[in-house]
Amino acid sequence: MARIAARDNNVNCILDFFAGSGTTGHAVLNLNREDQGRRTFILVEVNDYFDTVLVPRILKATYSKDWKEGKPVDRTPVPGGAIYKVLYLESYEDTLANVTLPARRDDSVLPLRFRREYTVRYMLDHETRAAVLDLDRFRRPFSWTMEVRRGGMVTPEHPVDMVETFNYLIGLRVSRYGFFGDPDRLRYVEGTVLEDGDERRVLVLWRDCDAVPDAEVLRLFDDREFAPVSSREYDRIYVNGDPPLANVRRDGEHWKVLAIEDEFKRLSFADDDGN
Repeated sequence: MARIAARDNNVNCILDFFAGSGTTGHAVLNLNREDQGRRTFILVEVNDYFDTVLVPRILKATYSKDWKEGKPVDRTPVPGGAIYKVLYLESYEDTLANVTLPARRDDSVLPLRFRREYTVRYMLDHETRAAVLDLDRFRRPFSWTMEVRRGGMVTPEHPVDMVETFNYLIGLRVSRYGFFGDPDRLRYVEGTVLEDGDERRVLVLWRDCDAVPDAEVLRLFDDREFAPVSSREYDRIYVNGDPPLANVRRDGEHWKVLAIEDEFKRLSFADDDGN
């Protein structure tokens, strides 16, 4: 099925939810070589061999069509070259491992058959919600880590890319990344989101709140020293720490300021309709 879809030159991207060893991606690369196509692909795999089998196979297939005894037979390039992004999604088990449960209440009053349902459906959804999403950690978003279990190994402080996570959460089509001074002090992302069929221009501003206080953010906006906001051609500006940016909005400017923390929390616990 993947090969049939990939042979249609009108297909821009092939999605394989069960990528296995990467056969779909390999087939797409070979087809692009045959007809100079520009098809892309997204491969999704849950098993540990993603790192040991799938990724090496795709990289080898990108570099050369044929290999013998671990060496490339030819070096026919993939048309246009290739850039890959590897994303690791937080698993349900990782989420549970990073939840700090509140002091256990006496649930002996509950019938035994109800205790498990209470823990899974109520305790995890309500009582531990603040532990699942610790909003205080947004003050220093570039140092966010979590405990991760992968391949039988435990990494206690695995870094989490909150900037990238938020981009996907709001559906941002990124046009530019940048930073002002030290990248671990102040970063920004420009792009667009689709809303009611229209594109909205968006700026996302991330800061280490301990290093960049509200006064400095206001100065950057008010003095227009910060290049991305010099034109003010945005529909929406997200920023963590919730500084009072509305105070520097001038007459005729209609951009809306939203706190990253509030939007992150809303979308993290939203239903399928985003509410």
